Amino acid sequence: MGCDGGTIPKRHELVKGPRKVEKVDKVAELVARWFYCALSQEKLRRPIVACELGRLYNKDAIIEFLLDKSPDKIPMESASHIKSIKNVTELNLVDNPAWSGDKESIKGDKYDDLQSACFICPVVGLEMNGRHRFCFLRNCGCVFSERALKEIKSEVCHK
Repeated sequence: MGCDGGTIPKRHELVKGPRKVEKVDKVAELVARWFYCALSQEKLRRPIVACELGRLYNKDAIIEFLLDKSPDKIPMESASHIKSIKNVTELNLVDNPAWSGDKESIKGDKYDDLQSACFICPVVGLEMNGRHRFCFLRNCGCVFSERALKEIKSEVCHK
């Protein structure tokens, strides 16, 4: 029958251990950084701007954030360091010719490859999907992969 005095429960049966901490999926986090606006959480669409921390934003979301002077405005942690439009740089991105994300039907009957990106590095051809590091030049807004900047070894934009 059980618990009639003949069984002695062990410690691991009585005491529950600490809960395991849920780990954040790294792939999903990278997709969120490279495909969605850090302020509005909408999909990135042109014109795209970046701050000095490397976060990507939709330009219209930044403008709305800066124009909202209401006292009940919730301070956004992702854009609290942006005080004017001069704190962000508009990016000159190169389209990926192999990407067909928005061109196909969006009925839900297609496979979305999260590792393909709509922008690439113009020098090396690496996709801007979060697997490789990218840099942008603040004076012109051109975006290159870190590998391309190591190959070029110049501070001047190649364009």
